[in-house]
Amino acid sequence: MEGTAKTDMQIKTPPSGLTLLFMVGPGIVWAAGYIGSGEVILATRTGAILGSAVLWMVVVVIFLKYWIGMSGGHYTVCTGEGMVDMFDRIPGPRHWVVWIVLVAQLIGATFSIGALATVAGAFVNAIIPIGPTLSGWLVAFFALIVVWSGVYGVLQIVMAITTFIVVVGVIYVAVHVFPGLSEFLRGLTFQVPEVPEWALAVKGVNPNPWKELLPLAGWGAGGFAAQVWYTYWVIGAGYGAAAGRGCGKAADVSMLKSMTRDTAEKIKGWCRVLYTDATFATVIGIVVTSSFLIAGAGVLRPAQIAPQGQQVAFELSRLFSLRWGAVGGFLFLLAGAAALVATQISQLAGWPRLLADSFRICFPGFDKRFAWKSQFRLFLLFFLCTNMILVFCFKKQPVALVQFSAILDGLLLTPLQAIWVAIGLFWVMPRLLSKDAAEVLRPNWVFAVALLITALVFGYFCIFQVPSAVMSLICPK
Repeated sequence: MEGTAKTDMQIKTPPSGLTLLFMVGPGIVWAAGYIGSGEVILATRTGAILGSAVLWMVVVVIFLKYWIGMSGGHYTVCTGEGMVDMFDRIPGPRHWVVWIVLVAQLIGATFSIGALATVAGAFVNAIIPIGPTLSGWLVAFFALIVVWSGVYGVLQIVMAITTFIVVVGVIYVAVHVFPGLSEFLRGLTFQVPEVPEWALAVKGVNPNPWKELLPLAGWGAGGFAAQVWYTYWVIGAGYGAAAGRGCGKAADVSMLKSMTRDTAEKIKGWCRVLYTDATFATVIGIVVTSSFLIAGAGVLRPAQIAPQGQQVAFELSRLFSLRWGAVGGFLFLLAGAAALVATQISQLAGWPRLLADSFRICFPGFDKRFAWKSQFRLFLLFFLCTNMILVFCFKKQPVALVQFSAILDGLLLTPLQAIWVAIGLFWVMPRLLSKDAAEVLRPNWVFAVALLITALVFGYFCIFQVPSAVMSLICPK
């Protein structure tokens, strides 16, 4: 009875009607975290090379990853634990999924965070000319200061401000170069156009269009890690069973086993809040990413410029200024810088949590020796050091580093992630809950279908398209 009382006391009555909108929060952090390099650099560059004909890719990849993030969030609302702990409950050898995640994400995090610091530094340097290396280091230090406390409320406020700047800036530009309704609709017809002749003359542009599309698919709506982080933002917001728990803890199984039907009904109401929150984030992601792609198609493509190298921010700013004067150029530059800095903050807030959870599970002694906040800060300092090294080494090739990181983090594990989340939602979760609670909180069959389709689509990318795209990045013409 003690477990039941504890559960009933912790679960607040979920909001309903218009008040539900005021509870939207984790989605803002999620969206602000992924509308960064995948949009500012990759979407703009893809629009410049392939035009608005590939708008369908933006819609498809963000919509499919929406189901991974929302499904993971559903699990967290119902159990109170994050996605990494869910992975540890997948049937099979002890910790086998978490070990895969730990190795892959430690490598992916190092390159991805460094890539963001590098390209964000280029944009900040275009606004404040202090040198790309120093600008990249300043971005890394600023992000570290924002996330050092580990407090979710501070993160949510900063991300809301940067998201507003991004949305205003890029929509202003996209509206002025909107291709027209007929061409816009043609961009949703699953066509893969050829790379134009002018682009083939640009160093780093491959005749294979998938070499440009796959990095966009990888970081559209964020990569593997971004979907894990969303469960942390749900915990931070205190939705459902996550209320008052904090990060770095597995679920209280005895509490879940004693959950009453009334408590489960309350949690089900919080699931509806989650669906609203995740959908809001997805709409923002599709609109902003599409706007960056349209901006690239409308401004850079006519000028026959595919942005690359350390001058990428200056090229974009100059062209947008020529088209709409100083205001248009500055707004695009400010939106790009805000998006990249926001993503850097999100990555430094998310990856240390993910890795701290993975280390806690794979190395129990690590968790006993260091408190959770100490673990979090140790990883922050590690990434600060790797950022400074990568910014210095790759300041001349930020686009290539971003493309490589997008494929590494955004595509290679995504098919498996969709499968693991489906297992967690439909096999693991019902076994953690009481019989009554499992009946109330059973996810709709649509989740299973969507996750299966996601696994198949991204599995196709990984098997048939990624190998040649990676080779073209490693061995460019």
